[in-house]
Amino acid sequence: MKIIFFGTPGFAIPSLQIILDNGHEVAAVVTAPDRPRGRGKQVTFTPIKEFALEHSIKVLQPEVLKDENFIAQLKELDADLFVVVAFRILPKEIFTMPKCGSFNLHGSLLPKFRGAAPIQWALINGEKNTGVTTFALAEKVDTGNVYLKKEIPIEDEDDFGSLHDKLSLLGSQAVAETVEMIDSQKFKLLPQDNSLASPAPKITKELCVINWEKEAGEIHNLVRGLSPFPAAFFFHQQKIFKVYKTKVVERNLKPGEIVESSSELIIGCAKNALSILEIQQEGKKRLKIEEFLRGHRFN
Repeated sequence: MKIIFFGTPGFAIPSLQIILDNGHEVAAVVTAPDRPRGRGKQVTFTPIKEFALEHSIKVLQPEVLKDENFIAQLKELDADLFVVVAFRILPKEIFTMPKCGSFNLHGSLLPKFRGAAPIQWALINGEKNTGVTTFALAEKVDTGNVYLKKEIPIEDEDDFGSLHDKLSLLGSQAVAETVEMIDSQKFKLLPQDNSLASPAPKITKELCVINWEKEAGEIHNLVRGLSPFPAAFFFHQQKIFKVYKTKVVERNLKPGEIVESSSELIIGCAKNALSILEIQQEGKKRLKIEEFLRGHRFN
């Protein structure tokens, strides 16, 4: 098939790679414009653009998706199918363009966790399993009819970083299978049950602030869902401390009460307490708690 691939972050690379490996023609990739990033504000390419250039694939980077020149370029390429992995919301004018339509890969078992941050919210909510879904694009975001789902367990040690990587690889398998289903016309689209839908909105800075008045298990899941980026954090003596790894312990402490030793830092919650295992003080390196406590004391 002749495919145009829409994607931006590294999460999408395995999906693009498997499309190429399976012998399909990628007429172009559509990705975000080059932006100044990092402390030095150097202009950098998106991971998908870097991959495309390495594989001599045409790159389109529209600022505005409804731009007439961009739409004309898409029409001229005359692709059979649009594949979307971690990209912006496409207008109907675009996703209805190819004769085989357009499908999206989503990082949850839809209709659970519709929105921008499905992987994070699955962890924050303490889910025991998750997966990926491919679905035909519709006007309402993440509501289209489903091609297929793939499910995996969420392990106790998983955080956003590890689960992101697992779902990126699982998603590439789902993308490959969906392309083959569409190419052979052997598929049955299934509607989503909207009554089972749950939101997965964008992660905000306010969400990342740890509230010690909550139960330890809830805070532990927040830490998992935000590690390694952007990271849950708390303030102490007007400094920010990011927390990357924790363990729930049975201790009867007041919320926010700190107990520390040479190798252990425990903070009280509404129920039980949290043992901090990896932490980063503002302006310093991320450290395991034993290293951190060699040079810092809270009390």
